[in-house]
Amino acid sequence: MLAQKLQPFIDRFSEIESLLSDPSVISDISRMTELSKEQRNLEPIKEASDRYLSILSSIEENRELLGDPELGELAKDELKTLEPALERLENEIRILLIPKDPNDDKNIFLELRAGTGGDEAALFVGDLANAYMRYTEQRGYKFEIVSSSEGSAGGFKEIILLIKGDGAYSRLKFEGGTHRVQRVPETESQGRVHTSAITVAVMPEVQDSEIIINENDLKIDVMRSSGHGGQSVNTTDSAVRITHKPTGLVVVNQDGKSQHKNKEAAMKVLKARLYEMQEKERLAAQSQERKDQVGTGDRSGRIRTYNYPQNRISDHRINLTLYRLDAIMAGGLFDEIIDPLIADYQANAIASAGL
Repeated sequence: MLAQKLQPFIDRFSEIESLLSDPSVISDISRMTELSKEQRNLEPIKEASDRYLSILSSIEENRELLGDPELGELAKDELKTLEPALERLENEIRILLIPKDPNDDKNIFLELRAGTGGDEAALFVGDLANAYMRYTEQRGYKFEIVSSSEGSAGGFKEIILLIKGDGAYSRLKFEGGTHRVQRVPETESQGRVHTSAITVAVMPEVQDSEIIINENDLKIDVMRSSGHGGQSVNTTDSAVRITHKPTGLVVVNQDGKSQHKNKEAAMKVLKARLYEMQEKERLAAQSQERKDQVGTGDRSGRIRTYNYPQNRISDHRINLTLYRLDAIMAGGLFDEIIDPLIADYQANAIASAGL
């Protein structure tokens, strides 16, 4: 019964309340912060549990009154309201009971990289990056371009965005994978549709304490920033390339004019990539079921197709097809795809957990 599954959360919430008034905890800032965060995370389940138990009690009381000649009709009317309310609340609670992804509240690095398709792939990296920027603005998030490498005909060979906002990872973690685009390039005189692909990686921003890097494992090179004709090119050696020797990961940053800032930005991206690698290794050791429940930004699978001639966007994981590609890209309306993805994830997680 659902009520039995809720009891441990109710008990833990009460226990934390008691601990937070304990003088020994109050004097320990670290412990106090940790417990306060746990309490905030439990609060939605506690509030929903209180409402659930209250409605359950009211339903039982009204069912007992059904045979009463005076109150029976009133009880029947009450039950018509209470029983659907209980069902809605049960669904809400099941979602709250899904094990929380520890990265969900984090900011993210969103890395877009051109794959097959040459110039056309680079152009689509630019188009998709712009659409994601519009999406972040719609959600009230903030973004900054951490690093970029421009394509020879426009767009980007690679661009990394830092997206900051409450729940940024929880909203965008399902975007990781291969994105395929089908359209007629501007340079195509015969009007033929070309297919190209780009990869997207979604990496949570990590705190320094989460990833410890040995300085001896790093090879840091500084060099002259590359520029394009007509642009103001740095005259100092401000570009930074960091190589993590144990893994072979390489991060280059030259967007800032300060070598210090470029190094700092490159280190943040390196830590995010190392964290992503660790997460994949951890998930690989767990069941496929758990892997399916956590969007890890895996780049290996083709997840979505953008077909411009048909104005169609298709997400292959949930067989979702929308014929409003232009509106979604122009307005950054990715919630139209992300909301069904989250609903599908929640339904699978509920089924897997037997809730």
